[in-house]
Amino acid sequence: MVFLGFGMDLPVVLRTGLQGAGFAAATIAMTLGLGWALGKRLGIDRKISALISAGTTICGGSAIAAVGSVIGVAESEISVAMGTVFILNAVGLYAFPVVGHALGLTQVQFGTWAGIAIHDISSVVGASAHYGLDALQTATAVKLSRALWIIPVCLGAAAIFRAHKTHRQTATQLKPKVQVPWFIGFFLLASVARSFVPGMAGIAPALGHVATTGLTLTLFLIGAGLSAKTLRAVGWRPFLQGVLLWLFISVVSLAIIVRFV
Repeated sequence: MVFLGFGMDLPVVLRTGLQGAGFAAATIAMTLGLGWALGKRLGIDRKISALISAGTTICGGSAIAAVGSVIGVAESEISVAMGTVFILNAVGLYAFPVVGHALGLTQVQFGTWAGIAIHDISSVVGASAHYGLDALQTATAVKLSRALWIIPVCLGAAAIFRAHKTHRQTATQLKPKVQVPWFIGFFLLASVARSFVPGMAGIAPALGHVATTGLTLTLFLIGAGLSAKTLRAVGWRPFLQGVLLWLFISVVSLAIIVRFV
């Protein structure tokens, strides 16, 4: 993932992220609010519901791990949220390019959509890479800009759960120790090197090949891990919440992108 930064100009990354900041804030707020309502309606544990909402809204497993670290979750709760997002992530990897071609989306439109609505960065890159180079660059920049929202979401989650903690929770468990995804910083450093270090543009294709090879292996492992056991472990209520949230952010973002991008 980090090596992909060597193939992207920093101005492109920053411009794409800044242009979509308002849209990102709106979709994240709406999806988190809907996730809270669905979790309450379906009778899902508050922590599991929060993890699924964060994973669907921001960046999959990275968001789940970060939010889980500040609200004090058990390993079983992490597993349920990860399983839900993992299944939908694998579906999105293969379904989004098919839908994009069927609707005749441009590369920029598809890249924007994939960066918003596909969960993990690996599947975002995998889906958009098959769509085209412009789609890949747009999707990566959009997803990385959304990943930065992990920090305010974690701080907000810590404050909310601290205010509503039960007798079994302690203040120590809810201290906001936010786990920031390290790959964002390294990706930006690679993009800086690509844009400003003399001679780096010449070796960027080789580094990009390394990134593509690693991505192919990651996507193979994603597909290999999708099993009936995974489906059974999740449970129907958390999975339904994840599906509904995913459909909401996918359909709403696609409608706006087709209209304005």
